[in-house]
Amino acid sequence: MIRVVIADDQALVRGGLAMILSAAPDLDVVGVAEDGAQAVRLATERTPDVMLMDVRMPVMDGLEATRRILATPGLSSKVVMLTTFDADEYVYEALTAGASGFLLKETRPEALADAVRTVVGGEALIAPSVLRRLVDQHTIGTAVAAERLSELTGREAEVLRLVGRGANNAEIARELWITEPTVKTHVTRIFRKLDLRDRAQAVVLAYESGLVTPGRTAQVQDADTSP
Repeated sequence: MIRVVIADDQALVRGGLAMILSAAPDLDVVGVAEDGAQAVRLATERTPDVMLMDVRMPVMDGLEATRRILATPGLSSKVVMLTTFDADEYVYEALTAGASGFLLKETRPEALADAVRTVVGGEALIAPSVLRRLVDQHTIGTAVAAERLSELTGREAEVLRLVGRGANNAEIARELWITEPTVKTHVTRIFRKLDLRDRAQAVVLAYESGLVTPGRTAQVQDADTSP
């Protein structure tokens, strides 16, 4: 069972999300929170696999709650940010805070359970419209980020570029004419060398370093084998 905690300041939203996820046979909603401080406490107490976290909440917002949860030693929960806003600054802040996904609240109910499974499987999960804007408008290309890539081999850099464009393991294998197990090995080494938590952080680094350039629109893919 995949354990989930839901954090949202609107009771109707919390109840709706809990009802949708509880209907899935492999998902277990183990707690709900109405603000970021409660979310942090529940994350520690219930140790969920996934936190569904609203961005705007009282007491403590979702971004700060995400930072605190992901900085807690021994806690391996992944965070998916939920919001009605697709403003670029929220996407970038959420991903740099360590979130593994970013979904708009208008996401279809049937896609919500799949979203939870996707992040548990190790994929970055971002609504296509949001990711398109991030890629096209927010490639930063900092020298510090680019310098980090010097630790990678040429093949690893190529794999990271494709990860940044939203490709899954099967697509990377086809693009580079290698096997999926080889892709997985490369991704694991990239994570270790660059101290990355998951693919969402790899996507952010690909943007920051300029490895993914504006105009190369990424797509959201179904989950594949982690990492």
